[in-house]
Amino acid sequence: MRHRRAGVKLNRSSSHRQAMFRNMVTSLLKHERIKTTDVRAKELRRWADHIITLAKRGDLHARRQALAIVREKAVVHKIFEEAKERFGKINGGYTRIVKLGKRPGDAATISMIELVSAEDKPKKKKKKAAPKKKAAAAKAPAKDQKAEAKAADTQAEAQAPVETLQEEAAAADSGQAQAQEAADAQADAQADEADAAPQADAAPEAEAAPQADVEDDTPAEAADQDAYQPAADDTGEDEDKKTS
Repeated sequence: MRHRRAGVKLNRSSSHRQAMFRNMVTSLLKHERIKTTDVRAKELRRWADHIITLAKRGDLHARRQALAIVREKAVVHKIFEEAKERFGKINGGYTRIVKLGKRPGDAATISMIELVSAEDKPKKKKKKAAPKKKAAAAKAPAKDQKAEAKAADTQAEAQAPVETLQEEAAAADSGQAQAQEAADAQADAQADEADAAPQADAAPEAEAAPQADVEDDTPAEAADQDAYQPAADDTGEDEDKKTS
């Protein structure tokens, strides 16, 4: 197991491997972008980060350490001049690897490695406490409004049966009043009919009563005449008796 053994061998000797990566890191710092296999690009990233860290430190000892790796002095002077301005705000991650696909012939994975700057790095947005408070303060009235709306709905629902009961009671009272008025009107009509019926019966009886009186008077007169005639006869008989 390869514990505590960093780096890759790449099927090369150590001297060959170190010479290859010294050339590659010099080319990367000079041109800022190179193409190579994916495995080599990942290993080259370690070398480039080490050189840029020395350049950010910027002292004489760091410059001499960089000159021991990079093969061109101009490249070392250039990276030491630009490192603080270009990479001063970021710590690590000075390179970017982009995969390009397969290489024709042996189908090896090809990648592009390039230097990045602080401007290319996406800035992390810091969470602000004030907007949260404002949002909470804005949400509080909304919650209060929702609570008030719910309370109003429940109150309206509670009052609705009472109002319906009141309406039903009022309708029942009006119905009873109408029924009472109809009954009173019917009773008045019946009383009027009852009053009118005796008067109608009394009128024929009154008309019949004089006729009866007339009829009764005629027999009385006849009786008086009959009574009178016998009296006359009696006087005649007395006169005959006297004459005889």
